[in-house]
Parts: sequence; C-alpha cells; structure tokens
Amino acid sequence: MKTLKDFSVVDKRILVRCDFNVPVDKKGDVLDDFRIKKSLDTIKYLVENKAKIILMSHLDPESTGVADKKYTLDNVAEKLSELLNLPIIKATDCIGPELEGQSNELDHGKILLLENLRFYKEETENNLEFAKKLSYLGDIYVNDAFSVDHRPHASIVGVPQFLPSCAGLLLEKELDSLDKAIKNPEKPMTALIGGAKVETKSNFINEISKVADFVILGGLLAKEVAEKNIEFLHQEKIIVPFGDQGGLDIDDESVKLFSEKILQSKTVLWNGPFGKFEEEKYAKGTLGLANAIIASGAYSVVGGGETVEFLEKRGMLDKFSWVSTGGGAMLAYLSGEKLPGLEALKQ
Repeated sequence: MKTLKDFSVVDKRILVRCDFNVPVDKKGDVLDDFRIKKSLDTIKYLVENKAKIILMSHLDPESTGVADKKYTLDNVAEKLSELLNLPIIKATDCIGPELEGQSNELDHGKILLLENLRFYKEETENNLEFAKKLSYLGDIYVNDAFSVDHRPHASIVGVPQFLPSCAGLLLEKELDSLDKAIKNPEKPMTALIGGAKVETKSNFINEISKVADFVILGGLLAKEVAEKNIEFLHQEKIIVPFGDQGGLDIDDESVKLFSEKILQSKTVLWNGPFGKFEEEKYAKGTLGLANAIIASGAYSVVGGGETVEFLEKRGMLDKFSWVSTGGGAMLAYLSGEKLPGLEALKQ
C-alpha cells in the first residue's frame, strides 16, 4: 500500500477522503471536532507541499440521497478554517462540470471542501459512475478516513479504481498504532470491551483473546453472553463484572478487580464504555478504568465514538498512546477482517 509521501504532490490536485462525520446540533453546529482535528496533519502537509487540495466527506443524514440543510458541510468548513487558520472554499455540490473547472483553477496550497457525499444515494450504493465523476476532481486520491474503511462506498472503494491512490498520514498512523497493539504487543496485555450488541463483538472477542492475557467485558455484554449461553474460544481469559446493575455501571469491586489486571499490563486496548456514562451517577466505573489505564503507563489504544466522547469531556484524550477515529472499523481491523477501503488501496 502506497502512502502520501510516496508521491510528489506539488501543483497536483489531491482528492482526500476525510471523515468529517461529526456530531452536530439542530442548527448543524459542530458539537465535537475530534475527527476534524485528526485530519489536520495530512491537510497541513499538502498545504506546505504546494498541492491543490480537494477534501470530501459525508455527514450522516438520516437517509442518503436527501440534501438536508442540517447536514451541509458549511459548519465543518468554518471549524476547519478556524483550526487551520486558513480560508476554506466550500463547494455547493460534490460532482459536476462546474466543480471540475473549480478544481482545475485551484491555486496550490488552497483548500476546496466538497458538499456532503451522502446527499447522493450513489455514494452508499458504490455507484461507479458517481465514483468516476468524483475522480475527475483530482490527480491523486488519498484515503484518510480509516473510520469508514469498513464500508464499500463509492468514495472509499470506487475512486481508487480511477486514480493513483495512497493512504493519508492519519490512516498510516491508525494502522501502525493498531498493529503495534495486535501483532506483537508487549505483555501482559489487557483488552477492555464495553458497550452492547455481543453479536457484533463476539468475533472480535475471540480474535483478541488469542493475543490478550485478560479480556474484560462490560456489564451489558456480560449479561447478553450469560442470557445467550455464548462460549468463547479462550473462556479462561474472559473476566466479567461481579454485580449486575442492568448495564448502567460496574460496581466498586469490579473496578478494583479490573484495575488490578490493567495495572499489571504493558499493553491495553479499550473499545466501548462500561456504563451509561452520560449520567454522572453511572460514570464512576468507566472513569475508574480510564484512570487505571493512565496509571499503568501501558501502551494504550482506545476507540469507539462513545469512549472517545467520554474521555474528551474529561480532558483525558492526550493521556492515551493512540485514540482511534474508528469504532466499527477498529473492531473489524483488529478482528482480522479485510477492510474494503484498505483492499482498494492495495489493488
């Protein structure tokens, strides 16, 4: 797989697939800029190397193919401009002859942000004609959207069929950081898996238990496992909470047990909260585990939207070795699945 630094980008139109799918309020204002901040290294590199930069992303509308004003990328453009301290040219569409002209006339070092890709249903349908129209806007395609790489969408797997392609700086860091945790982790290793929906996580639990010494499950997952009589490949490594609080939180005894395992560890992988952290009275367990991971000094990788949201609100993000932008993509990658977006770059 080629990376961005394998290409000369000077005066080239660089079409970058970012993930600016961030939480917005009813007016469309950005509530959390974590993913936007993560994209900055690639964009700054392209600016410094005199590329012509065309950015594209989705912002998740309730139904694709509907141009809902709430999900326009106008406010993302404002936030990006503020973070870069540079002007952003915001397009009113993401395909078409007018945009092709605009991308051709772009000065080097300038940034054009396309409108929400999912305003076209062809994006999620992986329509090759739509992908081809996107490809007309660039000379080189850069995938910097790890968090969407498990989706076979036009901007992820279609565009690389028409342009020379590579991984962006963020995607490169994501893969390096996850590989360090999964391929040759420093031992002992602990994996913490919270949230719910055991059917979406059982494959990951089985895969991670091959390399981890301890696999700690949150209350909701443990409850589902018990109710459905699920057996894992390495059952002896699975640790569950003591008391059942209906998945709202884990009790002090469980925090103590889990923290003991974490404090022994040299590598910690964490995906999913351990309670209904949005309510302060149920945040104690998740906070206790976060503090234990930080205190351990272990190489720590954390991912999943809710987990990242919790840590960001507490000002703890920079205390972890790597915070992934991916939730589902992170689980899929660590489970050994082939991610369509990564496979497209290897072709």
